[in-house]
Amino acid sequence: MEYFDFFSELHPCSYFEGLQSQFRYLCIKDCTPYFYNGLLARGYRRFGEYYFVPKCSDCNKCVTIRYLVQEFIMTNSMKKVIKKNIDTLIQIRRPLTNDARVCLYLQYHNKMMHKKGWSMNSIDRQRYTNSFVAGSEFFGYEMCFYREGHLVGVSYFDIVEDSMSANYFFYDHGFGKFSLGTLNILLLLNLAKKLGLKYFYPGYWIKNHKSMGYKERFKPFEALLNEADFFDRTYWKRYD
Repeated sequence: MEYFDFFSELHPCSYFEGLQSQFRYLCIKDCTPYFYNGLLARGYRRFGEYYFVPKCSDCNKCVTIRYLVQEFIMTNSMKKVIKKNIDTLIQIRRPLTNDARVCLYLQYHNKMMHKKGWSMNSIDRQRYTNSFVAGSEFFGYEMCFYREGHLVGVSYFDIVEDSMSANYFFYDHGFGKFSLGTLNILLLLNLAKKLGLKYFYPGYWIKNHKSMGYKERFKPFEALLNEADFFDRTYWKRYD
């Protein structure tokens, strides 16, 4: 396993106007599941062969959280999401790149540009492969959502050791009434529970933020309290 690390340039924060954000990146060839699991517990996320963690000097509001899989119980509203998706077809497989996936990603990103002010992203097949397919050989999967024969959502996730990590999810906003984002998390949590996994990492949480606060609806979860390097001990706070 080989890697090199670097820091991104400062750029405007995606969540708070007037703040600057910065990330530490690790580019890892043939990352082992054991090492990756340790990175997850220290706040890292994965895109392709790149693993990253926030290193912002302005604030520390992006908090790593993990759901306690075996203790999770669906609420009544979550059960309704499952029920209304009885006709949604789900397929899980190893990640791949094709025109349908790239087009859906571009459609989703274009919608978010107008809805939330995201920056333009003219991704092509190669960049898509670099982001979602590369680096996934040992632990990466995709979950596709179909309605009426059409691809309406794609979820990328990893399974390593005792953990699952949700990397990215995009969907067709025309099917918003089916709450596909919530469905995605519920299905992944259910899969993690069946596999006997201990933790589910949904990404960073910003308490009470309109775009990130939804992650606290799935309980119980733990929040990482310290910035731990590779061999440092981690400390967590539980939320019920």
